[in-house]
Amino acid sequence: MEIVLAIAIGVLTGSGVWLLLRPRTFQVIMGLSLLSYAVNLFIFSMGRLGLAVDKEPVLIAGVPQDLQHYADPMPQALVLTAIVIGFAMTALFLVVLLASRGISGTDHVDGDRAKDLQEMP
Repeated sequence: MEIVLAIAIGVLTGSGVWLLLRPRTFQVIMGLSLLSYAVNLFIFSMGRLGLAVDKEPVLIAGVPQDLQHYADPMPQALVLTAIVIGFAMTALFLVVLLASRGISGTDHVDGDRAKDLQEMP
């Protein structure tokens, strides 16, 4: 299970970085989203919550109160917060993308309209 999670984090990170280096703003936004998903999976996996089996989520009488016997709730809280912030960030970036395209007439990151005119048949 650990190798599948590590490969998924690696693929998301690699795809996110590749999309961040693209010249179009929508691809950059998608790259940021993929990177945030990779970071969320990484944080979630570091808490041993997704990989632990038969761990109690709440305290039980008679069981020692340490993380060897219980699931750590902190990664869940961090990932949930990161998902909400990432969704808001993506919505804001999309609004900025639409405004920038409306003002400049292009969706290139550097705002160079000459590249768009050369690509048109």
